[in-house]
Amino acid sequence: MVDNVQKMPFGYEPPVDELKGTIVYYDTFEHTTERELDLAADWVKARSFRKLVLYPLHELSIKRMSKENVSPFYKREDRLHEWKRDRAETNIVVERFEIKRKKYTPIDFALRHLAETYPKPLFVLMTAEMANMFASFSSFEEWIVKIRLLLTEEPAQLHPRLLQYQHRWEAIVTK
Repeated sequence: MVDNVQKMPFGYEPPVDELKGTIVYYDTFEHTTERELDLAADWVKARSFRKLVLYPLHELSIKRMSKENVSPFYKREDRLHEWKRDRAETNIVVERFEIKRKKYTPIDFALRHLAETYPKPLFVLMTAEMANMFASFSSFEEWIVKIRLLLTEEPAQLHPRLLQYQHRWEAIVTK
């Protein structure tokens, strides 16, 4: 057995990693435009985040949460993969957790999976409607202290819990 001995100069400190945490784009991606996806990717780069995770929701999750009819998961996922190929960046991931479960996934279960899988701190990017919906869930107060919310736009109407925790979220596009 050969020992590889490396000599380091006195006082050597390893370089500090400039990248931090993960932004998770939690959405249906039914009405999301390429411009909005580009904005999220540019925000990740500008703020020096390690990863952008695109988390498309399963049809059953969407029906449970909002009663909205959406296109099948695979079509929305294909569109995200196509956008990712066009960007040709290695720090973008399309999460497949919802399709593995093939059923309704509560947001707190999804957030627990994301927090265990990706580097912290965890920032969750969502639309204003999705944020108001998330704020109405009982698990919101437990999660808002563990994550930061990023909203795609300023909400017209705020849920009372979003008002209460307004120091824990910000809009990336202000009106």
